[in-house]
Amino acid sequence: MIRVLIIDDSAFVRQALARMLTSDPGIEVVGTATDGNDGHAKACALRPDVITLDVRMPKMDGLEALRRIMQDCPAPVLLLSSHTREGADVTLRGLEIGAMDFVDKSSVQGPMNLLGLAEELISKVRALASVPRARVAAALRPRPWPEKAAARGPARVSHGAEVVVIGTSTGGPPALQAIIPRLPADFRSPVLVVQHMPIGFTRSLAARLDSRSVLNVREAEDGEALAAGCVLVAPAGRHMKVRRHRSDVQVWLDDEPRSALHRPSIDVLMTSVAGVYGARVLGVVLTGMGSDGVEGLRAIREAGGRALAESEETCVIYGMPKAAAEAGVVDGSVPLDRMADEILAAV
Repeated sequence: MIRVLIIDDSAFVRQALARMLTSDPGIEVVGTATDGNDGHAKACALRPDVITLDVRMPKMDGLEALRRIMQDCPAPVLLLSSHTREGADVTLRGLEIGAMDFVDKSSVQGPMNLLGLAEELISKVRALASVPRARVAAALRPRPWPEKAAARGPARVSHGAEVVVIGTSTGGPPALQAIIPRLPADFRSPVLVVQHMPIGFTRSLAARLDSRSVLNVREAEDGEALAAGCVLVAPAGRHMKVRRHRSDVQVWLDDEPRSALHRPSIDVLMTSVAGVYGARVLGVVLTGMGSDGVEGLRAIREAGGRALAESEETCVIYGMPKAAAEAGVVDGSVPLDRMADEILAAV
């Protein structure tokens, strides 16, 4: 049984979450808490396998409760958030502190429709419960923000990758923050990023990465030209592709294929980039659930490009990198703390 603790100041939400979770015969709600103080005490007393935590609560807010839980009795934490600007910023801070994933409860149009979250909630609780405790503890080791990289002197003549495509899901924001700020000011290739996130969160993610990087990081806009040293994050809810227009390569945002499990899809972006750039592509798949990225990396390698996956020991969820490795579409598995160096070497 997966033992879950629910921390939320709303009695209605606590009851709704408990009903959703216990509809799965493999999940047991071992306790509920009404605020951060209560949640911290029960987390340490009950030692649950997973904790769901509302980020906005009275008395002790969700972030302070998260800090104390991670310090005293660490466990995989799933945040419940909203896609408002403030909610998105708070959620991303929570992921930096140690939460492993989040659910956008505002996506169900009000508390009376919370049951619409059941499938997503259960799948994420199951995924987080599978994370080894040693990996939870490893994620909490002090990891100072990388200092903004400087230019490395005159650019060297190179025949490396002309574009870098990075795809990630669960655990992705901290992983991206371990890579993008380490790329130097003279980085010559555009970087395209797909992070699986609900609508309303990718703009805040791009802003947080931009504030820590010497490269310009922003949410991509339809029709903008790719430029060296620019990092573009695919907006949630749209597929990001590229296409040639005269002498430029431009971003192309649309909704097709609608059948894709994720929008934006890593597979869709990587396949599009491989079609335009051919062998001059580096594809990277980081931590996350599922198998998005497998077909994209396959397309990159078939075009003559290079493909890397994050290695198991640093992944929050070794799902997408594992699927890619097992499919035989990666050239190497790389720990997160070495990924920026591998990207620099490839470019």
